[in-house]
Amino acid sequence: MIHIYTDGACWGNPGPGGWAAIILDGARTRELKGRQEDATNNQMEILAAISGLEQTLTGSQVTVHSDSQYLVWTMSRGWKRKVNFDLWERLDRLVAEREVKWEWVRGHAGHPENERANTLAGEMACTNERAPAPTHFDSEGRVRMVDVTEKASTERVAVARGTVSVKPATLELIKRGEMAKGDVLAVAQIAGIMAAKQTPRLIPLCHPLPVTSVDVDLKLDEDLSTVDITATVKTTAQTGVEMEALTAVAVAALTIYDMCKAVDRGMRIDNIRLARKTGGKSGEIVLE
Repeated sequence: MIHIYTDGACWGNPGPGGWAAIILDGARTRELKGRQEDATNNQMEILAAISGLEQTLTGSQVTVHSDSQYLVWTMSRGWKRKVNFDLWERLDRLVAEREVKWEWVRGHAGHPENERANTLAGEMACTNERAPAPTHFDSEGRVRMVDVTEKASTERVAVARGTVSVKPATLELIKRGEMAKGDVLAVAQIAGIMAAKQTPRLIPLCHPLPVTSVDVDLKLDEDLSTVDITATVKTTAQTGVEMEALTAVAVAALTIYDMCKAVDRGMRIDNIRLARKTGGKSGEIVLE
């Protein structure tokens, strides 16, 4: 059995990207890495898997380990593919010629090969590139709020997602509304909506925006024993609402944790990320 540990990274998302794959084949270990000037993090995750599998023989038995749910669940659970069709096609061809098992590993949880792949991918994303200029500092190094005065107001939407992993018994209590502190989903939903509106008070230098809509959706996944959170925030303004959507997810997740911690000390808040944004100069960016 060949084991491949993969990871992808990106400066800016989209921006300069890097990928890495660590191949363990018996006593032999190989490290692969690469770079792409204009990429997204998800593209680099897929490319890492492609590059690793390309180094294995047809008919090989391979387990691909990745901390990307986007990659692993798409290949093993049939998550719908909305973008990156060319990369998925390349990956499908390689998988069809091999026996491939997909295994999700929790990022930054002490897996040496996963951590090594993460380091290499990050290094490649930065190779020969300076990090983006810190726009929250002026030319003299003083902190400032970014000036958006000259930017046009456009309709902007941001979608963020995150997950709270709980014990099956905890999930059942949430489902039945029998948690001692009350209706977990209803309270978390309200908390997420309130948090989106309070984002400028929580995140330094974040612009106060006329938020026109906040939707926080919570779904129970009984197979994975998780509460999956999706926040959608809308505005018509000169800058986007990504931070509002991410803050809504984070605070909804923290609320779930607070309401359930008495019965489940092992809960984990995972994978809070931006899934999609529209509006502004960059237009639509779909990350999953």
